[in-house]
Amino acid sequence: MSDPHPQGNRYFVPLVQTDFQRLEHAAYLKGLLKPFKGKGELEDWADQCRALRDDLIELAERRVLGQVRGYPFTLLGVHLAQQATSAGTTFLRWRNLDRSSMGVPLWEQAMLSSATPDTLVDDLYAQELQRIALNMQISLTHSIARQAFECAEKMARAEMIYLQRADRQRLTTEEESP
Repeated sequence: MSDPHPQGNRYFVPLVQTDFQRLEHAAYLKGLLKPFKGKGELEDWADQCRALRDDLIELAERRVLGQVRGYPFTLLGVHLAQQATSAGTTFLRWRNLDRSSMGVPLWEQAMLSSATPDTLVDDLYAQELQRIALNMQISLTHSIARQAFECAEKMARAEMIYLQRADRQRLTTEEESP
């Protein structure tokens, strides 16, 4: 029988492929490499990317934070927490218990501290790898959604200018006809 915790984790179980299966990542990936015929298609795809981002955030909250908020991680001086950004998304960050500081240096200190039990080192390492990967996935889907919405706005502007020109041309043609 294979070790269910190949890195030696005892308390934290990293996400696996089945955790991602319910996410609509196929539609998201297919949406990138296709011809967009107008702003509506871009807005639809941007909505799919935004929904995928929200699903990833929910997965992080349910499966990752759901584990690390419990014992034995509550005994540590640092923990993973969600941080909402002004850009409208949420990332996982390391935070100390009194919330006065956050960031990777807190994780590094915990890893190197002799006060951190040896039994939690593998779990903390797995949590950091999970945090890095999820934050990248959240960031990419957020950025692509934002770019798609910006492109949709540009297409709407281009359509408006095109229609203005078409109307002007139609009026000129009508005036010239007998």
